[in-house]
Amino acid sequence: MNARSLATTSEIGAYNSRAWDKAVERQSEWTLPVTPEVIAAARRGKWQIVLTPTKAVPRRWFPKLAGLDLLCLASGGGQQGPILAAAGANVTVFDNSPQQLAQDRLVAIRETLAIKLVQGDMANLTAFADASFDLIIHPCSNLFVPDVQPVWREAFRVLRSGGSLMSGFYNPASFIFDQSLADEGILQVRHKLPYSDLTSLSAAERQLYIDDEQPLEFGHTLEDQIGGQIAAGFVITGFYEDNWPGTALAEFMATFMATRATKL
Repeated sequence: MNARSLATTSEIGAYNSRAWDKAVERQSEWTLPVTPEVIAAARRGKWQIVLTPTKAVPRRWFPKLAGLDLLCLASGGGQQGPILAAAGANVTVFDNSPQQLAQDRLVAIRETLAIKLVQGDMANLTAFADASFDLIIHPCSNLFVPDVQPVWREAFRVLRSGGSLMSGFYNPASFIFDQSLADEGILQVRHKLPYSDLTSLSAAERQLYIDDEQPLEFGHTLEDQIGGQIAAGFVITGFYEDNWPGTALAEFMATFMATRATKL
């Protein structure tokens, strides 16, 4: 496969679906299901989830979960969904990767949890009617779609009035540096924003990603990330920053952020 065969959003989505299936095979940390001990604690009311690498979402952001209709958006991997189901929510996990969904199925069977699993593109939620959910959990995953605006619009549509969308995403500053040099601890500005693996890299660099079956990434601006939520109709009601320890840029600034956006 080469970049010329990834000309449309659907083709990019199909490629990234396969790439995330490969990530499950490689046991990426974002594909490893939670343990029985974590589920047992959640059933006792002791739980937390992350939208970003390390910092737990504040518990004050959450309504009471018992009986809540909750969508884990682009959130497969057997992590957030099973925890929130064990805590009492009616959970639907929506993800583009069959193998990521299989991780949620594994935990659901192992722990006797009722979790609905749906495969699809995070920017297209036509599988769900308007006002289907009370809460949406959307961890750091919209960097895998070329246009984030439909994600916000669809989330707003399927959320009930008074409900919230909790999202994690990269600080776009992370994408302006040459990644190969950053891996060596050298921060050299190279790319303009918005960033795209398909257009910002050289053909040879891009082909290395594709040959290695790495997911294609897209660095969205803050105007698209935060402004896009507001444009979709949301009101931002919570915000925090996080980091990924050990990365070069993390020594100087927060490289991730999370928002709580409410549909009033």
